[in-house]
Order: sequence, then C-alpha cells, then structure tokens
Amino acid sequence: MSGTIITLAQQKGGSGKTTVAAHLAVALARGGQSVAVIDVDPQGSLGQWFERREDRLGDDAIDLAFRTASGWGVRREARHLVRDHDAVVIDTPPKTDTEMRPAIEIANLVVVPLQPTPVDLWATDPTLQMIAKEGNPALLVLNRVVRRALLSGEMAAAARGLGYQVADTQIGNRVAFPASMGTGRTVMETEPRGVATEEVTALAREVGRAMRR
Repeated sequence: MSGTIITLAQQKGGSGKTTVAAHLAVALARGGQSVAVIDVDPQGSLGQWFERREDRLGDDAIDLAFRTASGWGVRREARHLVRDHDAVVIDTPPKTDTEMRPAIEIANLVVVPLQPTPVDLWATDPTLQMIAKEGNPALLVLNRVVRRALLSGEMAAAARGLGYQVADTQIGNRVAFPASMGTGRTVMETEPRGVATEEVTALAREVGRAMRR
C-alpha cells in the first residue's frame, strides 16, 4: 500500500460523521493529495452527496474517486484504491459492529467525530474499545461545537484524561455545513473565506500530520 486509509467511525448516531468525512476528503484533495472515498453506510448518505456533487460540478467533481462497499468488502476495495491514491477516506454506519469493524481493521488512522457532551463521550466508548482492540491510532474530533461553551473544553480534557488523542481543531455547530452538503459541495466551495473553511482546513492539516506519523 502506498497511501493512507482514514476511517471515520462512531457507533453513536448524530455525530456528523458523514459531513466530516466529505469535508476532510475534499480538504485533503484541495491540499494536493489524490483522494478516494468509500461509503460503507447502507443509508448511502455520502453517495447521495457525491451524486449531487457530480451533477453540480461536472468534471470538477473528479477531485475525488468514489466507491461503495459492504462491510466485508471494504478491505478489498480500500487496498485496491490506496495503491493509486494518497488517501482513502471511509465513511462507516453507526450502530453496527459488522459493517464498521472491517473498516477499522484496514485503517491507518481512525477519526472519531464526537459531540461535546458527557453522554456522547460515554456512548463513544464501545467504538474506542473496538479501535483499541485492533491497535490502530485514533483521533477524536469535537464536532458541532457551540463556541464559548465551557463544556466543550471540559469534554476535550475529559477525553484526554482517559488517554485518547483529541484534535486541537474543533468543528463548530454551523448551518454552513449541512447547507453545503445538500448541494453536493463543502463549505470550502460555498464559503471559501468563512470560519467553517478555516476549521476544516486546520483539521485536514492535523490529520495530515497524523498520517505522516
């Protein structure tokens, strides 16, 4: 394998995992990397986003290669794609071990989006245990963060206190994210000079550093 496989994993629903996956993939591509994305979620939300992206952007949408795969088939698909791409980003479904586990097994880095509440941190523990069992590095990303909320800082400290690596970059709870996804784009295309774009770009840099490690 020549590239890096990045799996987005979170068994708790509502974490914004697909949105983070799409934005991370586009940010890496805009940074000069060749990127492929794989949708493992039977709901196909990432695939629907990609189809809208193709319809809207046409040839410009070829900044990403796109595939779908079942849980057991994702290992083969990822191994194939990573030979020709710098990064392969895998979006997994919530609430199911069987679909998520193979994508975690094949990953070089597992990114775990997490809303900054105690309930979400507790609910993330089964996902983190699964990652730890495979021995893969994990990066927790606080997502849908309300700025100036003391709780966000407390949750980051609590996660670090449990021994987890937490990204310095936090993704804000901004309407711009779902609005851009609904049109097959990202905030980097709809609001290129906005704060949301700054956040995603910073997260991509952090993930890039983790990939190099």
